[in-house]
Amino acid sequence: MSSILKVDQLQDSGGNAIITSDGSGNITTGTGMGKVLQVVQGSNDGSVSTTSTSFVDITSVTASITPISSSNKIMVIYSSDALYSLVSGVNVTYKHEVLRDSTSLGQRGLTSASSAGGLQARGAMSFTILDSPSSTATLVYKAQHRVSNGSSTGQALDTSIVLMEVSA
Repeated sequence: MSSILKVDQLQDSGGNAIITSDGSGNITTGTGMGKVLQVVQGSNDGSVSTTSTSFVDITSVTASITPISSSNKIMVIYSSDALYSLVSGVNVTYKHEVLRDSTSLGQRGLTSASSAGGLQARGAMSFTILDSPSSTATLVYKAQHRVSNGSSTGQALDTSIVLMEVSA
């Protein structure tokens, strides 16, 4: 035997609507229940190299999003496979950075101690950032990279940035 429960609203103990149905299958959640409103992505499935000791853009790893409300947050998920060369006798740091427009949201780096010969090292770079831009203007998020020694080479492989607008 099966049972059916029909309601148009679920409330919390304080009488606040937490889920409401319009009778046509459309459900609305109450305040305080965040949800993903939009998702955008930028990626580069190839390899982007640098020998720069200053941050430079990782080609195609850019995404734009226009928040619906200035109180909403942007969840930034960044990932890249990193490959970098080691110069004999030199410590090398290979860094990635995520920016919103010109504001740095964070950096991650991989460091290797000096080696006896030129070697390569590989590692994963990843960020998860909950950004509060307080804006409804179009925002541009991008990734950059650099090496600490200009004789070294850093490569960003299969890199992506995903943006999700989350309701406040």
